[in-house]
Amino acid sequence: MNMAEHGAHLTGVFTDEDRPSIFEVVAQDNLMTAVRPALQHAVKVLAESNPARYGFLWHWFDEIYAALDLLLQHRYLSLTSGSFSENFYGLKRVNAWNKKDLMRLASKGLPSKLYWKSLFMLVMVPYLKTKLDRIFTQMREEDDYYIHLPESHWKRFCKAFLAAYPFVNMAWEGWFLTYQLLYIFKKTYHHSPLLLLAGVRLVNLRGEDIRAFDKMPSFVYPQQGRSVAEKLKSFFSKAVGGIALSLSNTLSISVFFLQFLEWWYSSENQDIIKSLTSHPAPPPPVHYEQNETMALPKLKTVCPLCHRTRTNDAALATSGYVFCYRCAFNYVKRHQRCPITGYPTELQHIVKLYCPEG
Repeated sequence: MNMAEHGAHLTGVFTDEDRPSIFEVVAQDNLMTAVRPALQHAVKVLAESNPARYGFLWHWFDEIYAALDLLLQHRYLSLTSGSFSENFYGLKRVNAWNKKDLMRLASKGLPSKLYWKSLFMLVMVPYLKTKLDRIFTQMREEDDYYIHLPESHWKRFCKAFLAAYPFVNMAWEGWFLTYQLLYIFKKTYHHSPLLLLAGVRLVNLRGEDIRAFDKMPSFVYPQQGRSVAEKLKSFFSKAVGGIALSLSNTLSISVFFLQFLEWWYSSENQDIIKSLTSHPAPPPPVHYEQNETMALPKLKTVCPLCHRTRTNDAALATSGYVFCYRCAFNYVKRHQRCPITGYPTELQHIVKLYCPEG
């Protein structure tokens, strides 16, 4: 048996034509990675324009994004056997351990077991990773700037977490990089370990898949004689499908706009951006609508929160107002906003001020 026959025996029905290039699989990964910060920036602009109405969007952004992502990926996994970004680049998921599954039409969706594994890896794993990163950032800031209580079991656990997490994160990123390198040299069918854990691999859509998509009906008309439970289930499925369809269409149009944003914020355009944004200082920020009872002190040396002479001055980078550091830290940690303007604020936005003595 020569080398070509041996390779054909190993790959079975999988061929190089079915195997996506490294550029395609990395591009579809980066698509959703670019969508999240773009939506987050839009939500931040809304929250700063009207904190009373849109502030909750910023506070619960991770959960809202995960819910919308769940609806979007559910629709695409069910109808195209792939995620939104995978379908956008003409890819689908097939059973990694059953080579005959390559002939399964993408319009039939993934089998139930592979569907749930894929949905978990696409939505829940990134959500949990984002929450862990945020917890690590907050704990590190508290460890650097907060006045700590005496040593306790919880404090020792926090120290261990802060010491270990950077290495865990490095191992996590190295795990993904290793699979991408193995994929480049055709040592594995998976460019991501999450695909391996889900039990699937990515292949290119075939002509039969595309023709099946064209034949899919836009609506399924209800049948007579169905029970109330079946009608409610059908109504709920259509509602979820409609929301997911709206999201997918919006994202498809937004992809081109995201490419423009990447160009706009690239390093070679920074001089242009600076020249366009070099305007006079803006007026003071607007007072928070739901907090009009908090009047600013007449003396500039008094803290607006404790109404005493400020100690250990600290300013909020989001609004510019100055408080006692302890007052600002405790308020921002509890409410995630500026107490005067209501602008979304995190602990890293607190800037300590050091005045020259004398």
